[in-house]
This record gives sequence, structure tokens and C-alpha cells, in this order.
Amino acid sequence: MEPVTRVSGTAYPWGAKNIDTDVIIPAHWLKTIKRSGLGKGAFETVRAQPGNIFDDPAYAGAPILIAGDNFGCGSSREHAAWALGDMGIKAVIAPSFSDIFSGNAFKNGIVPVVLPQEAVDRLVEVAKTDPITVDLETMTVTTPYQDRFPFELDAFRRRCLMEGLDEVGLTLAKDTAISKFEERLDDERPWIRRDAAHAGFAVEGAGRT
Repeated sequence: MEPVTRVSGTAYPWGAKNIDTDVIIPAHWLKTIKRSGLGKGAFETVRAQPGNIFDDPAYAGAPILIAGDNFGCGSSREHAAWALGDMGIKAVIAPSFSDIFSGNAFKNGIVPVVLPQEAVDRLVEVAKTDPITVDLETMTVTTPYQDRFPFELDAFRRRCLMEGLDEVGLTLAKDTAISKFEERLDDERPWIRRDAAHAGFAVEGAGRT
């Protein structure tokens, strides 16, 4: 996962409320376990409408999505976060998120920013003509017009995003401590390793004639 400290640029000034994961990525796209390529199916039903915001050249490649209340509700499909990431979205700003979607977004390097409805409304207007910046160091969303909206984020999630740590990365960060624990365990309880070795031999030899 790539570190995220600052997301700045064009934002989709959408603001739609109660967008569920089926709208973000329809069910027929869930057959794949690959994260790449899902951006083509993101917001498929919305894109079927003429003049939709996601196919507007003015917002092409925008790294920020401004949405309405209860974004990411519905099923728990992680493909929704994968699809947004494949679109190039690094941050989503909304008054509230589904807990499961928020967790999936965080695990995939997408910053879920919760702001009051008044701030979201203001950002929707600014994004129609100007860029927006989400800064994890200062924990603020800013605009060229001196707007400055502070937001909160769990300290652990903030650290993981800024350091680019997913579950695998967090485990590898503890590699030295894990190795030392295993060495100490071998010294204190050598029978565990011996029994494990015997069990492995038994399994390896099973079925031989």
C-alpha cells in the first residue's frame, strides 16, 4: 500500500446521499479477485446517464470524491474500495460512511474524511471550479479560498495511511520482535519444535507405500 500524507487536486463534486456499494461497483463485477480493472465498472449505472459527472472531462482522473451522507452503505464488498482505488481516488469526503466501507477504504489506502454537511456543501461548490487538498499531517481539508475544515481520524488508521501499512506491512514491521520471540520459545520449550518436526514428518510420509 502506498503512503498517503496529502491528496490534492480536482474533486468530483457529486454530493449524492445513500450511495450503496452496488452503485459503486455492481454485483456482476464481483467475479474477479483482482483489484485492477474494476475502475471500468465503478458507478456503472450512474455512467449510463448522459452528462454524468464521472465521464465529464473536467474531472477526469480526480483523486478526491465528495459524496453525501451514508456513503458506502449496503453489502460489505471490498470490491467497492478496489474500484475507487482503480479509478485513482485517494480520498472520499462525506458527512458519514458505512462502518464496513470505511474500514475497507482505509485498508486500501483511501482516506475517508468525515465533515459536517455544511462543509461538504461548500466543498461541492468549490470543486466545480477549483482544487481541494486533504492533508493528513494537519488533519484539514483546504481550498484556494482560505476554507479550512478540520477532521478527525483514528490515530492508528492515520499512521497506517501515512506509512503505507496494510495488514502484511504491519506484520513485517514486527519481524524482529517475532523472530526474537520464536528464538526465545525454542530455548524455553524445545519440545514444541521437536513435536512439530515429528508431526511434519508424519504428514510428509503419509500415503507412501
